[in-house]
Amino acid sequence: MPVRLSPTFATGLAAADRPLAGMWVCSGSPLIAEICAGSGLDWLLIDAEHSPNGLESILAQLQAVHGYPIQVLVRPPVNDPVVIKQYLDLGVQNLLVPMVNSVADAEAAVAATRYPPSGVRGVGSALARAARWNRIPEYLARAGDTISVTVQIESGTAVDAVEDILAVEGVDAIFLGPSDLAASLGLLGQQEHPQVRTAVEHCLAAARRAGKPAGVNAFNPATAHHYLAAGAAFVLVGADVALLARGSEALAAEYIPSPEDRANDGGAHGSY
Repeated sequence: MPVRLSPTFATGLAAADRPLAGMWVCSGSPLIAEICAGSGLDWLLIDAEHSPNGLESILAQLQAVHGYPIQVLVRPPVNDPVVIKQYLDLGVQNLLVPMVNSVADAEAAVAATRYPPSGVRGVGSALARAARWNRIPEYLARAGDTISVTVQIESGTAVDAVEDILAVEGVDAIFLGPSDLAASLGLLGQQEHPQVRTAVEHCLAAARRAGKPAGVNAFNPATAHHYLAAGAAFVLVGADVALLARGSEALAAEYIPSPEDRANDGGAHGSY
């Protein structure tokens, strides 16, 4: 039976009448990915750059979230044609490519998603989930239309080149990473620094002029709303591991007295 693929993230952005809100999935757990997929958010980012995700766990998470009304992007650990080929063959349709600092980097990312003569993607559709093992009609001819490429702007060098990166054919969107951007500007850990905000806003404005969507990572709600007001078309506003870390810490703070509390109440909580 012929199989259809989901619309791409780029298609979803173009059709949206509001910015899209999403979250990171970094745990490597298909169960947690499925929980997040049913959250009501617009999109998920399965991360393999800073998270314990390999090909098998990414595949399991794609299968776990399949059928939920949510868009899924996957971030590979590196802008590499071999790695990207493997991700695409797994069935990843939407890529967030990290550390794209130049036109050459952006062109390489796009080329990795296209079959020759338009690119360098290796041909293995008969073996690949992407083509549902050749159950998708004319997959080889249409594969480029089933994939979206978002490139990550996360250095001062990339900010300087953002207009040219946006002009690369096949780049569907850009995504701003304030943490690495801050580090590249000598402001490690200072994502809220005015210089970082100015750089992000510069890129949002450049994307608007180019007619392409731009997104940004912003866990601080005030910062997220600020960037949305500045024109961000999509945002990441949380992460599974961060929510679990902060939630479990809140439970501990609520129910386990601190050493100071014990000292102040004379050890009254020493036995329950």
